[in-house]
Amino acid sequence: MKKTVLTFGLIGGVVIAVLTLGTLPFAKKIGFDKSLFVGYTVMVLSFLMVFFGIRSYRDNIGGGTISFGRAFAVGALIVLITSVCYVVNWEIMYFKFMPNFVNDHSNYMVEKMRAAGATQPAIDAKLQEMKQLKQMLDNPFLNAAMSFIEPLPVGLIITLISSLILRKKRTGPSTSREPARS
Repeated sequence: MKKTVLTFGLIGGVVIAVLTLGTLPFAKKIGFDKSLFVGYTVMVLSFLMVFFGIRSYRDNIGGGTISFGRAFAVGALIVLITSVCYVVNWEIMYFKFMPNFVNDHSNYMVEKMRAAGATQPAIDAKLQEMKQLKQMLDNPFLNAAMSFIEPLPVGLIITLISSLILRKKRTGPSTSREPARS
């Protein structure tokens, strides 16, 4: 299981890192709302490795069968490795390439609130919230923890779906109700 999990987890990690870094030059052009959509699309694409990893384990190690529990374990470990790669990538991007990320996001949020007719106290509250977010993100450990939580639900949902689709119980002569074919 270790080889399958590492292989597909690292492939997913490379996919998420390359695609995320590839969107960096376009982030300001497409805006924060579209960047969020692109980011989650990148996560889904990278977590497709969960499906392929479970299928590979089932076909190559499980002899064509896999229980839901084993499939979920394989998928969850692939998600874990891919998510760690995402966190490392985000830490590098945030601290090296996007030092003004929170300030830019704050300005975007304020403009969006003003356009929607928000009151000044509501805008001030949002600015205070963003200031606290910046303090948290500037701490590499809190940043890593928050970044890890971001892709995890997406990966676990894909793991659940993949495990349900790919589970296959072993059928033998004693459990099969079909007549034997010659």
